[in-house]
Amino acid sequence: MYDIIKRPLITEKNTLRASQMNEYAFEVDRTANRKQIKQAIEKLFNVKVERVNTMVCRRDPGRLGRVMGKRTLWKKALVKLKEGDKFDFVAG
Repeated sequence: MYDIIKRPLITEKNTLRASQMNEYAFEVDRTANRKQIKQAIEKLFNVKVERVNTMVCRRDPGRLGRVMGKRTLWKKALVKLKEGDKFDFVAG
């Protein structure tokens, strides 16, 4: 359960999305599906999830000296909370 959610993605775009549409972005385990992500968010943060959208993203190519390499893919989940629910990552 705790291995599914890796970290919240706090960017300018995601902060705007959270304030306007009540939608939050997380980096999640690549093997997790939408139902598992929904259950993990609801249990960890004690909120109700309306929907979960997921996408697999690429990282920029890595480089070690002259050798170009590949970095592993990662999964991003956009979680929309039900009306009235929210959480604040920045507050102490």
